[in-house]
Amino acid sequence: MAGVSLKCGDCGALLKSVEEAQEHAELTSHSNFSESTEAVLNLVCSSCGKPCRSKIESDLHTKRTGHTEFIDKTLEAAKPISLEVPKVAKESEEAIAAGSTSEPEEMVVPEVDKKLLEELEAMGFPTARATRAIHFSGNTSLEAAVNWVVEHEADPDIDQMPMVPVNRHVEASKPSLTPEEMKLKAQELRERARKKKEEEERRMEREREKERIRVGKELLEAKRIEEENERKRLVALRKAEKEEEKRAREKIRQKLEEDKVLTLSSRVQSIIHYVTRTWHECLI
Repeated sequence: MAGVSLKCGDCGALLKSVEEAQEHAELTSHSNFSESTEAVLNLVCSSCGKPCRSKIESDLHTKRTGHTEFIDKTLEAAKPISLEVPKVAKESEEAIAAGSTSEPEEMVVPEVDKKLLEELEAMGFPTARATRAIHFSGNTSLEAAVNWVVEHEADPDIDQMPMVPVNRHVEASKPSLTPEEMKLKAQELRERARKKKEEEERRMEREREKERIRVGKELLEAKRIEEENERKRLVALRKAEKEEEKRAREKIRQKLEEDKVLTLSSRVQSIIHYVTRTWHECLI
């Protein structure tokens, strides 16, 4: 399979073209490059179309914009890489015809802290964006460079390599912090990260406790409704039993009344029969 990227053997950064590899080599002095079948990550924001070349970059985009949906177009964008060295653009024929004696000021890529550049590339930022962030944040620290990326992510030229006039091409400024101050700063950052993690854990625990309370209330309410329905069912059953018992007693009472009437009628007939027979006997 043909290579779809160039991989730096010194830091592992994936580069999309020979131009990017040349820029990377100029900035880092790395020279060990090889073809790779691993494509450069290409996550495109579904909301605004912003391409991100690493998970960290997409996380920063989400943090800044609130966009959370990304489409992985890595395979779509992957294509065999050309190993031809790009030719230097010639001066235009119009400029030659004009015979201009004033040559344009030579522009070069500014020098930046190589260690910071390697750290940003290891986080997944393209070389041009990392260089731009370090240069415009003053070559001070990784935190300042990342903050600059977050603040300028929407800039249309954020992925263009910064250029400065050759007479302003100076050495990368050294960090203004002493080793002891850098140690204290790192300790402060770790402490802030620890406190943030603890606060997040407390927040999650509060959310879990709220969820447990909510579920408990729902279970109690369901149990109450079930008990209420059972009570209503028993009341209805007892009422039906009482109605049935009342109807049974009424039938018995009616039967007794009927029996009384029949008994009385039978006794009256017996008396009449006796009186009639006695009267006939007296006549005889």
